[in-house]
Amino acid sequence: MEYLGEHLWPGRLGHFFVVLSFASSLVATIAFWRASKSTGASESASWKRLARCAFALDIGAAFTVFVLIYYILSSRYFEYNFAWEHSSRALSGKYLLSCIWEAQEGSFLLWTLWHCVLGAVLMIRGGRWEAPVMTVLSFAQVCLATMILGIYVLGLKVGLNPFILVRQLEAFRHAPIFQRADYLSIPQMQDGQGLNALLHNYWMVIHPPVLFLGFASTIVPFSFAVAGLWRKQYGEWTQAAQPWTLFSACVLGTGILMGAAWAYESLSFGGYWAWDPVENASLVPWLVMVAGLHTLVAYRSSGHSLRATYFFFFLAYGLVLYSTFLTRSGVLGDSSVHAFVDSGMNVQLLAFLLVFFLPALGLLIKRYREIPHIKKEESVSSREFWMFIGSVVLFLTATFVILLTSIPLFNLIFHGKRSLGEDAAFEYNRIVIFLALLLGLLTGATQYLKYRHTSKAMFLRKIATPTAIALIIAVTISWLGGIHYTRYGPGYLAAIHLALFGAVYGAVANAGYIWVGLRGKLRAAGASVAHLGFGILLLGVLLSSAKKQVLSYNTTGITVPFDPASKQDPMENITLLKSVRTDMGTYWATYLSNDSLDPAAQTRFFHIRLDPKDGRKGFDLYPYLMKATKGQEGFAFNPDKHHFWSRDIFSYVSAVDDALGEDTSSYKSYPVAVRDTVFYSRGYMILDSVVVNPREGKFRFGPGDTALLAAITVYGKDSLRYSAHPLLYIRDNRTYYVADTVFAQDLAVSLGKILDHGRIELLIKESGSLVPFVALKVLAFPQINLLWGGALIMILGFVMSILRRAGETRARSGSLTKS
Repeated sequence: MEYLGEHLWPGRLGHFFVVLSFASSLVATIAFWRASKSTGASESASWKRLARCAFALDIGAAFTVFVLIYYILSSRYFEYNFAWEHSSRALSGKYLLSCIWEAQEGSFLLWTLWHCVLGAVLMIRGGRWEAPVMTVLSFAQVCLATMILGIYVLGLKVGLNPFILVRQLEAFRHAPIFQRADYLSIPQMQDGQGLNALLHNYWMVIHPPVLFLGFASTIVPFSFAVAGLWRKQYGEWTQAAQPWTLFSACVLGTGILMGAAWAYESLSFGGYWAWDPVENASLVPWLVMVAGLHTLVAYRSSGHSLRATYFFFFLAYGLVLYSTFLTRSGVLGDSSVHAFVDSGMNVQLLAFLLVFFLPALGLLIKRYREIPHIKKEESVSSREFWMFIGSVVLFLTATFVILLTSIPLFNLIFHGKRSLGEDAAFEYNRIVIFLALLLGLLTGATQYLKYRHTSKAMFLRKIATPTAIALIIAVTISWLGGIHYTRYGPGYLAAIHLALFGAVYGAVANAGYIWVGLRGKLRAAGASVAHLGFGILLLGVLLSSAKKQVLSYNTTGITVPFDPASKQDPMENITLLKSVRTDMGTYWATYLSNDSLDPAAQTRFFHIRLDPKDGRKGFDLYPYLMKATKGQEGFAFNPDKHHFWSRDIFSYVSAVDDALGEDTSSYKSYPVAVRDTVFYSRGYMILDSVVVNPREGKFRFGPGDTALLAAITVYGKDSLRYSAHPLLYIRDNRTYYVADTVFAQDLAVSLGKILDHGRIELLIKESGSLVPFVALKVLAFPQINLLWGGALIMILGFVMSILRRAGETRARSGSLTKS
């Protein structure tokens, strides 16, 4: 059958470039491998030229695939499943990139693109390590290319085809709609399913690319370590790998913090971190990478911990691949708000993990005895010893988190029913808080130690002042900061106070070291600045979580029957009736209005006014909800917050009047012309006017829109007069109806069809359930600015270290070239 209206050329061209990317990356892998194995300079250079050409072709093919997918989305070619499943006509252009990241195929493509960028830099800067390192990276490109091949081999599906048509999907192949040649003219195919409501946020545009650059970059230290074992040049690779390791830790950490900021701004679980399995899956590789970074620095300064560095680098990349398997296999579908559904690629994802991690681990075991190490144990008074201990603490933290995160997988394998219970966060916090204490102490004290040996008297003399200052600050915060209670008991409260001291100690000791130990030499202070930022970040986490306060205790006597799945406590969600000032403890809360600023996306903003009872200036909050998409029911509630220097007031709407139940009342139709009268049970109304494309007020329409705004006067039996302004408008060949409500009369008025003889259909509904209310959750996060400020300082420290180490590597490479 020849289908009408399909645009097939982008898909055919796109799939050709997917295959070309696979083939060229395979050729690059073989050629780089041969260049590494060749003994003659001429032969090696010849293979390297071929490998570079093949990888450059892979870069061109991968970016062309990306451009074609974006073209399909922007052109609204809904015959393609990528566009139909992940976008819609109502979606604004800025979120088209988000559609790519949302899809499994798109995220694999994003990963591929970052490998292309990293590979291009390595081919320019890699030097003598280019061939072996690029062999590993090119092979990763082969594996990633298979993820978007979308072909069948011996009956097994290999990858997901980003250019497959909706009618080619297995589930839809025999649907009656696709037995018609003109199926694209059917309304169901005129629009897509839309982007998930939770992803309508600017963070969705920038957070995934940064996070995936972090994921992709972990292969570079991994590849250097493999190359060192492969060539039996066990320690020579470490200097070239050090700037890359810093870069990977920096970017992956930045991506994780961006995700925390996104969660804080857009998710209604009330915070920046919820120990969600997908959050954990990104945190764990970062912890191990940072552990490897510290053992790498220790090796380069003392000769110790090279074996541990190999292990941590292999494990960090292995955990990236394991996290990919966890989040995309469907295993976490019931335990995470981020996880992908099962795409039928579990075997392929598991193979991706095993084909990298097992050979690398096997090579490490085989060459383990050959890896140089100093037989004499590190001195307990040496910096390298405590850096290794810190790395072990990071490793133990990662191990604990990934084991708890993997419980759904363990249940699936062993048919278990283990769970973390109702308070999953506490299961993590009760252990991690002690590990955080150790990390705070280690990041502070270790800076004052020297490599190989430190005089006890000198160490105590240098550390005494920052210790005393930290103790005074920590005690002051603990006593005057109001941390006197926790629902988890006195033991957990004591742990919080100890962890507070660790955080303050880490910050104060590193600040002191920059001033005293480095004499203010900022060029060499990257590590201390990063540790200083970590201490402040940790302090912000402890204060904002330990002192987090619910402000919205419900004293109205009106409780909302929440669904148990929402895990909402009705007593922590205050019920606000519209325009009724309500007592909310330290604040007066008033629900003023709600407005649909984007009816096409079905987004509603709620105007909430909070006035402090102590006479200070009040402020407005605008939490909003979006109608859920992608086959989900209900609404996605998005928070708003008001910033103070010492705290944030965080709020979100947890329930609204029309989200709780279905109104059984129906609209009645009345054909009317201007000045006609329509009676209802409590009075009558007159259609005063109908304005075409109004230019004043809150509505704004473009030249391609058609709009009708009615002005109606409502006369109630109570002798009062009311106004209503229902709206009908057409945009992008779709018709939208915006009703207006007269709450005092339990009346909703909407416009319907345009009739003949200058008449229009007026739709009127009377209902006693029109009294508007919201259930509001309000939280206070004290000192949360410490968290974000500490994060920025930590990232700055990483950047300073990257620039310094990269400069040292270039200088060394230049001196070797001259010699």
